[in-house]
Amino acid sequence: MPELPELQAHAERLTKAFGDKVLESFTPFGFTVLKTATPRPTEAVGEVLQRVWRRGKYLLVEFEPVTFAVHLMQGGRLHPDDKHAIKPRGGQARWRFTDGSALLLTEQGTERRVGVWCLPTAKALASPPLASLGPDAAEVDAETLSDLFLIHPMRLHGFLRDQHQIAGLGRRLANEVCHRARLSPFANTARLGIEGATRVVDAIEAACDESLAHEREQDEMSGSATRPSKVHHREGQPCPECSDIIRAIEYSGYTINYCPACQTGGKVLADNTTSKFLK
Repeated sequence: MPELPELQAHAERLTKAFGDKVLESFTPFGFTVLKTATPRPTEAVGEVLQRVWRRGKYLLVEFEPVTFAVHLMQGGRLHPDDKHAIKPRGGQARWRFTDGSALLLTEQGTERRVGVWCLPTAKALASPPLASLGPDAAEVDAETLSDLFLIHPMRLHGFLRDQHQIAGLGRRLANEVCHRARLSPFANTARLGIEGATRVVDAIEAACDESLAHEREQDEMSGSATRPSKVHHREGQPCPECSDIIRAIEYSGYTINYCPACQTGGKVLADNTTSKFLK
């Protein structure tokens, strides 16, 4: 799933390509893609696209009266549409502009989980689904994060992936941040304090900066296999920091990768949810 760096760079590309264009129409191709009834998407017709930006893992296509919040989930993409097919493959929604250009939201696979929310622009950040997001990972400071750690005691890896706690990170960056912070993915957030929060904030900044620099060199959103990583999906390989072997903890929907020497004092974490190695 695209995370903060991929979405930030993509928003910048879309703003450059489509900013100041006038919307001619918005067409959802399936009844499940549009998640809101008001405001109506037609209220944006005839309006200028102000910008495309990001909040957490949502792309925000902003017109003066209406902002379209787009969640790509795992298989979604929002990209220029040059073909204007009547039934585009995987097509979920299309924004057509008066100059003949268009943006197409697609989703591969059969799950149909991508979504579009129409929000009043003046109140977009205070409207669902954006209102329930935690502070943006690109902006959170150590003091705020330390307070959140205390309020929501849980395993660090799960905290970083929980969009209600901190918004914008996913599985890959959770792995990378834990490794850069030299903390166990199972560390209890309530025990980390300001020192641990500072290490996590520094790690978030470093991991996101590296990934954002990579994304800004691309012409379109990168695939997951090409995104920079030191531990994510590198189980069995030597850690680039210490040469210990990177390990994996497998769950049904995701994998935690970590380096025992860098993160757990050499301990190998049990591959189940009852492991007690928290340091």
